[in-house]
Amino acid sequence: MGILITSQAIALAQEKGLDLVEIVPNTDPPVCKIIDFGKFKYQQAKKEKKIKHKKSDVKGIRIGLKTSPHDLEHKAKQVNKFLKQGHKIRIELKLRGREKAHRDLAKEKIESFLSLISEKFKLEQEPRKCPSGMEVIITRTN
Repeated sequence: MGILITSQAIALAQEKGLDLVEIVPNTDPPVCKIIDFGKFKYQQAKKEKKIKHKKSDVKGIRIGLKTSPHDLEHKAKQVNKFLKQGHKIRIELKLRGREKAHRDLAKEKIESFLSLISEKFKLEQEPRKCPSGMEVIITRTN
């Protein structure tokens, strides 16, 4: 379309029912675009929301009271990988049936599992009771 004078650009934008938006103000002449500004703001907000959503991704790992040591080591490797990627991790220890009477054993099992994790982490939430057992949330420390 070429270079337009400001008044021509404003008239063209009004004719099309759109807005004239300055994109790069520091150049000579400044760069402007004729766009629907409401739609542009909506798309920007959508992008920002998507970025924020990805940052707070919580990964879950489930273990049981009877989970074997080898399986715990494997799950600890997964936790290390998730921590390196910057995710929060919810570690759930499921208790079934009469196991629910042994919450002290569950807490010991979670603590022993946390000791298997080689990556540096901090407890975002202390081990707490939940309806199906216990859970703890951890994040990576820098």
